[in-house]
Amino acid sequence: MDIQLLVQAGARVTPVSFSVRKMVNAGFTGRNQEEVRHHLDELAAKGIEVPAATPVLYPVIPSALTTDGAVDVYGGETSGEIEYVLFVKNKDEIYVGIGSDHTDRKLEELDIPRAKQITPNIVSPVVWPLEDVLGHWDDLSMKCSVEKGGESIVYQKGGLDLLMSPKELLDLIGGAVEGPLAGTVIYSGTVKMETEDFVFAERFKGNLTDPVLNRRIDFSYDVRPMDYMPGDRS
Repeated sequence: MDIQLLVQAGARVTPVSFSVRKMVNAGFTGRNQEEVRHHLDELAAKGIEVPAATPVLYPVIPSALTTDGAVDVYGGETSGEIEYVLFVKNKDEIYVGIGSDHTDRKLEELDIPRAKQITPNIVSPVVWPLEDVLGHWDDLSMKCSVEKGGESIVYQKGGLDLLMSPKELLDLIGGAVEGPLAGTVIYSGTVKMETEDFVFAERFKGNLTDPVLNRRIDFSYDVRPMDYMPGDRS
């Protein structure tokens, strides 16, 4: 499938049609893996099933990728999470944007890979050439908020220095995926929540900020549960 992007390089914005052949969502990609393991041990102590090894990688159906400003979901227990997104056109041409790995939390309790397929991956239509930000990558930061019942809640925030770098992520996925990475979209994994638990919100807003080049990518989307038919979809 093809997705239409706007590549921002300096003052120029160029439309680009990107052909998506593969998509991979990464998880537990904190740069400090000892800290990640400590957090997982805490979750396991509470009886929550956790992966035996990290980071983890999940293949996702390419058609799940969208830049739409609204998404339909099955049931009321879904939520997004902020992630940087890499678009690998070829080994020399890679773009970075910001997106949300929206997930069905009810299904996630039973089957994480399938939970990744039933909800979309939302991404900003605007992206930057990766080479423009690699020299100051750790200065970039991402943040998201959610809206529920008329209240805006800061949901996640953190610098990209908390996550695996693009090179680390590309090396990891290059070693796990068969064939070249050309045409691959990669979701980076996320940072911790500012709330105590998931918020099943009505709207999600996120951004990627570059303080060195003084610019920001924003995106947002509404979450629309399919509640137009009778029956329990919780």
